[in-house]
Amino acid sequence: MLNSLRDLLPIILVIAFFQLFVLQQHIPNFLDLILGTLFVVLGLTFFIYGLEMGLFPIGESMANAFARKGSVVWLLIFAFALGFGTTVAEPALIAVAAEAAKVAANGGMIEATDKARELYANGLRLTVAFSVGLAIVIGVLRILKGWPIHYMIMAGYMGVVIMTIFAPQEIIGIAYDSGGVTTSTITVPLVTALGVGLATSIRGRNPMVDGFGLIAFASLTPIIFVMAYGMVI
Repeated sequence: MLNSLRDLLPIILVIAFFQLFVLQQHIPNFLDLILGTLFVVLGLTFFIYGLEMGLFPIGESMANAFARKGSVVWLLIFAFALGFGTTVAEPALIAVAAEAAKVAANGGMIEATDKARELYANGLRLTVAFSVGLAIVIGVLRILKGWPIHYMIMAGYMGVVIMTIFAPQEIIGIAYDSGGVTTSTITVPLVTALGVGLATSIRGRNPMVDGFGLIAFASLTPIIFVMAYGMVI
């Protein structure tokens, strides 16, 4: 809890400084704010413990098990399912998709009905989830084959720049944000554990060099797929 409080302290100090000395206003609902901050500290503490006790070990153990099993097909299916499943459940993506649907309805891009907004948000979520699943498959293949990551990332962002030229202006910002919100509280721990565990289990692979990088693919591919989604609809 002390470590969590220390991590949150800069945010608290920044907010307090601007509220009291720049805006020169009293902090509203001070007791509620203190209670809310306490809840955040507790939540962050339990979340970190949960990662260390549950998500990281299970990700690494399943990667080791698939490496011992020696079945590349099942490993790739698991990688896709993991990326897809964690992204669909990502709270940040759910919030952004709902907000994007609301803005699209207000802007006349889709019908201003609950059904149209729901279809738009679900389509956006499924598109991002599919792209992340595909990204994890590509990342796992990179670990298995030992491909250099920098060339793949350069090629990916060249594709992003090219698609940005042709994509509708209304979808570009959402696409770029989708690449960030996918890599959040659920996706990052499991995907990182998968990459590190897999690189540790394969002879000739360095966990520091080969184990990391899956998150970069998971951030890159949604940008391309969401822009394609915008061009289609």
